[in-house]
Amino acid sequence: MKATLLDYKELTPDIRHFVFEASEALHFVPGQFVSFTESIHGQEFTRAYSFASAPGNDNRFELCLNHVPDGAFSSRLFEMRPGESLDMRPPLGTFTLRTPPRESVLVATGTGISPFRSILHAHLNAASPPFTLIFGVRYERSLLYREEFEEMARRYPQFHFIPVLSRPDANWTGATGHVQPALKNLVGARRDLDVYLCGLKAMVNETRAMLKEMGFDRKQILSEKYD
Repeated sequence: MKATLLDYKELTPDIRHFVFEASEALHFVPGQFVSFTESIHGQEFTRAYSFASAPGNDNRFELCLNHVPDGAFSSRLFEMRPGESLDMRPPLGTFTLRTPPRESVLVATGTGISPFRSILHAHLNAASPPFTLIFGVRYERSLLYREEFEEMARRYPQFHFIPVLSRPDANWTGATGHVQPALKNLVGARRDLDVYLCGLKAMVNETRAMLKEMGFDRKQILSEKYD
């Protein structure tokens, strides 16, 4: 099938929110990913990207992507204009909410926020179990979709949004440092919840190791990582 670019919006100088439309019926579970294939300079590339939107009643879907310096595929994506298309494979992936869902902590860094935006838009409602989103970035300007998450926190008392900055300016009054201490402080002695991790390999590996040392069962820790 084909994915046609409908629109895009710059979130930061090197991160964009893309809106695509699939040429065939699109069915996916929040947390899954889609793969694009393209021939670039005579070489075929395939890259996978997590959905940043909830499933809808049409074939549209959204992605949050960063421009990797010297990255052939990301450069191609950032050069695309509305109306252009890419080859697309059907959605895959198991980084989805456990069934039945229970209280969960979602930990993201950078564009690892994508699957959690999909999950929250699909599953957060007045009757859903509690969710806490811990989102770590360097700078305040890099808090992708901040207004959406703050609105969710105002609307749903069982949702909490904890942004964490590793390089805050003097006016920042929120959490600082890395996501691991924020997660450890939040969880405390509780072991009756699930933790989902998405971000760079180093963060995911370090956080998984920390949770295991804290006594979490491996089945309670679900992760997806990238570099």
